[in-house]
Order: sequence, then C-alpha cells, then structure tokens
Amino acid sequence: MSRETISQSISIVHPISLSHGKNAEVWDTTGKRYIDFVGGIGVLNLGHCHPGVVEAIREQATKLTHSAFNAAPHTPYIELMDRLTAFIPVNYTVSGMLTNSGAEAAENALKIVRGATGRTAVIAFDGAFHGRTLATLNLNGKVAPYKHKVGVLPGPVYHLPYPSADNGVSCAEAVKAMDRLFSVEIDISDVACFIIEPVQGEAGFLALDIAFAQALRRFCDEHDILLIADEIQSGFGRTGQRFAFSRLGIEPDLILLGKSIAGGVPLGAVVGRKTLMDNLPKGGLGGTYSGNPIACAAALATLDAMTDEHLQEWGSQQEEAIVGRYEAWRSQRLSPYLGRLTGVGAMRGIELTSTDGTPAPQQLTQLLSLARDAGLLLMPSGRSRHIIRLLAPLTIEPAVLEEGLDILQACLKQLV
Repeated sequence: MSRETISQSISIVHPISLSHGKNAEVWDTTGKRYIDFVGGIGVLNLGHCHPGVVEAIREQATKLTHSAFNAAPHTPYIELMDRLTAFIPVNYTVSGMLTNSGAEAAENALKIVRGATGRTAVIAFDGAFHGRTLATLNLNGKVAPYKHKVGVLPGPVYHLPYPSADNGVSCAEAVKAMDRLFSVEIDISDVACFIIEPVQGEAGFLALDIAFAQALRRFCDEHDILLIADEIQSGFGRTGQRFAFSRLGIEPDLILLGKSIAGGVPLGAVVGRKTLMDNLPKGGLGGTYSGNPIACAAALATLDAMTDEHLQEWGSQQEEAIVGRYEAWRSQRLSPYLGRLTGVGAMRGIELTSTDGTPAPQQLTQLLSLARDAGLLLMPSGRSRHIIRLLAPLTIEPAVLEEGLDILQACLKQLV
C-alpha cells in the first residue's frame, strides 16, 4: 500500500498499518497482534471499540449525523454539556463549548481570556505541549520539531521552568524565575493568563509540584490573572481521578479537554467559570463541526463508563502493576539504561539514561523496535525523546497488562 499521497512531514513512530482493535489489543493488516501501550496517544482510556461507545455511535448515526450547533442546536450537544459541566470537580458555576480537538480548545481559551481581561500576554512552561496550530505552537515549551521553519508566531508568550520532582526543578527555582520574568521581561498588568499542564505529557509525564501549583493560584488571584489547566492528556481518569488538577488542591479558571473525552471520536472542549465563558459577543465562539452529534453521543457513553469508582479501581490497578514491576526491575538491575519512573497514577513514564545519567534516546529507539517485533507498541516522549510513555487503556485486562509488562521487561534486558 503506497503512502506517497501522505505528507512526509507527518512523523510515524511505528511503520505498520492497523486494521482493527479491541480494548488494549490491536492487529495490523498482516494479522499480527500487538498489545497497545500507546492508546492513540492518550485518547483511548476506555480502549479500542468500547462496547458502550460503539453502540452509542451506531444508534446516533441512525438519527442525526450532523447539525452545526450554532445554526440549529441539537440534543446530544445540550445533553453532553449538562453532563460534562457536572463532571468537572470545582465549586463554581461551569459552562463551556465543544470543539473538534484539544488544540482548538486551547485556541478558543486564548480568545476567551483576551476578551475577559483585555490583556494579551500568556505565560506557559518549559516542556509544555498544547497543540500544533499556529497559536498553540508558541505555547509549546519546545522548538523541535514543532516550531522549525514556521516563522514568527502569535504572541506575546513567555516561558517559565516547570517545577516537578520528575525533572529536578524545585518550586523555589520556578518562583525565582517568575520573579525575574516580572522584573525584567514583562509587566504583571499585561498578563492575561498562565497555562499549565497538571502532568506534562509530551515532556515525559512530569507531575507538577503541588506547592508551586498553590503558589501560582494565589499569585493569579492577587494580580487578576487567569489560570488555565490543560487536561487534554491527563484528564478523564488517566491519573486515577477525573482530572489531575484535583491532586494539586486548586481550581483553575478554565480547563482544556480532549483526547479521551469521546472514546476515540474527535472532540474537545473548553470549560470553566461561566462569567468567563460568556464574555465574548454572540458569534465569538463556535464552529461548523464543533460538537458533532455522533461525537457527543460517544462522549455521553464515555461519561457513563467513567464513574469515580471505576476510575479509582482502574487507576489503582494499573499504577500498582507498573510501579511494582518497575521497582522489581530496579532491585534486579534489569538494565543499565533503566532510569527514573515519572508521573502519577496510571500516567507513568520510564526514563532511559546512560550510566552517567544523561538521556539515552538511541536506546529508546532500539526499545521501540524490539518491543514492536515482540508484539508491544510503545510511545516515546521527553525533550530528548528518552522517556517511554505508558498509555495502556485504563480498562486493560490484568492478564494483558502483565503480558505487556513481560514484553517490556524482556526488551529492556536486550538494550545495548
């Protein structure tokens, strides 16, 4: 099958062609089976072809496949927003809008904060990833490959170190950098918002320092600056609870949603304080496909499955399996390249490093190939592309999870 018609600017991690999948297992066009620890890069918390999601898609497709909500509203959009806003664990009145993707949610959030504050400057963080659209590129805390050859990006955007026990940046260091930023680079009164991931995804599953999160919330309140939490990858149960910001003891003003919101169907959302969401004029928000009825039906089925009890059970089981296996590997000195375990809950990364502690991207590339040949799909991450990103479905059967970890263990031993 030729791929000449596909842009060569799209990077492919695994040179295979998938034909079908079920929960945490997929098969390629040759019939080879793989255990999927990629999960559509965080999209498939409920696995491939979750029965409830599939049935909801099938039923909705017989009723209404599309209506542009801003032209003629439809029931699935209204029902989903009622359910979704109730699902957000905050104490204020929530409203929102649906989008086609997480990046589109981020773009709309920037419009919302500009309208609400009259300011334009945004503070993001090193290692951040918020999308590939033009405005979100500038939010990303990494140049290669996203910003190469693109030219001047929308701004103004400034970046701060991201404090986490997983990268060795302390709360004090991040606060000091913030003090410098406002002393040297920009007036506080020009800043519209901070945007931050409670757990960074692209950077290798780095969990935000709790003390810094709370200090940042206080700082924003003192200076009338809005706080946006990007939960596109960390949300919908990835850390064992609805959203990762809850572990930080804060409430963001706006929350970006996507990925696992609809069981694999393209959908995103920006939700938050109603006063913020309502501040733009009529027509300021919307989109032709945003909140497509079939995507909304899939999202409603997703929320049905994501009870707090299920999320806690799934997250605990996967966390215990990964952490237990990792600790055994460390005690056994399984591989000289086995570095730190990053992240929280079921959102975990495994760092590969050389004996001197520096990143080992060549070994990760080798690991991807070895694991794929053995029937396991893995996803790289980290600034140096040296951290394995573990994104198995939360619904993975325990035996399949153990089988995948067995393969990973065998492949780690083979690294040279």
